[in-house]
This record gives sequence, C-alpha cells and structure tokens, in this order.
Amino acid sequence: MKTQLVLAICLALILGSCENDLAKVRSLKTDEHSPSEVLTDAIVLYSDSAILKARLSAPKMEHYIHDEPYVELTEGINLVFYNQYGDITSHLTANYAINFEKEARLEAKGDVVLINEDGEKLNTEYLIWNQRTEQIYSHVFVKITTADEIIMGDGFQAHQSFDKFKISDIHGTILVKE
Repeated sequence: MKTQLVLAICLALILGSCENDLAKVRSLKTDEHSPSEVLTDAIVLYSDSAILKARLSAPKMEHYIHDEPYVELTEGINLVFYNQYGDITSHLTANYAINFEKEARLEAKGDVVLINEDGEKLNTEYLIWNQRTEQIYSHVFVKITTADEIIMGDGFQAHQSFDKFKISDIHGTILVKE
C-alpha cells in the first residue's frame, strides 16, 4: 500500500511537471523558407563508381528539403574537379552557389573564376555545372585569359576539366599562329 502511494505521488509529480508552451513550440517550427539543415565548413565529394570526380567545400551550406530540394551556399564555394587518375584538372570559385539536387545542376554566381591545369583562367558572373554530363557553361559575358591571349564572349561551354572550350559571340585579342 505504501509502495502504491509513493508510485502515485511520483507519477503525479512527473505528469504535473510536463508542460508545453504552445507558443514556444510554434516558434521553433520552421516554415518553407527555412533550411532543413545548416552546415558550416562543409565538404561534399562527388564520385562515380568509386572514382572521385569533384570536391566542393563551402563555409556555409543550407539544405532545403521541399518538392524541389536544393542546397544554397551563401558564403561562397571552392570546387575542385579531378580526372580518373585523381589528378586535379580544374578549380572553380564563386561568391555564391545553389545546387538543384533533382536536376544535378549547380549555378555559381558572383566573381566566378575557373582555372585549368594549364593556368588558363575563365572569369564570369554566372556559370552552370551539369553534374550528369560533366559540362560547364554560361550564357553571359565571359573572359578567358591564356598565356598568349585574352578572349571575351557572350556565352561559353566546356567539359568540367576546362581543357577545351567554345565561346559564343567571340571578341577580344586573339593570337593567330601560322
């Protein structure tokens, strides 16, 4: 009888001490414009058949899980591309990026710089990386600086290694070798 009384008192204390302030609970609830996850000093590896294709690092990564999930990288990115032997082929940096997961498409914006292993450099304000096709492209002004020339245009397309490229509406100083 004493044991039952002690259990009843303990149960009453436990149940009586549980309290949820609905206003506090609702304030913790995220809306559709809030990230599901936030990572700092994030590193993401992209691979295919256990072969590293790219390594993305970012100071801040916000993951949004909705009908169209995406990752927003608001404090810039550092993206390194590799060949099948693990050698670095090109290196991309930007002030901002957004990665659309279902489409496997990353859009880089703001002071976008892409440098290949030969030191050739692309500058633009907007660039897209298609992860499935391993293609990078832009439809805005681009400037490519090589050892011999500066080429400008209003559009660009290349493999992510940036070893060969095609520029649309080309203009600038071009060296023609005979």
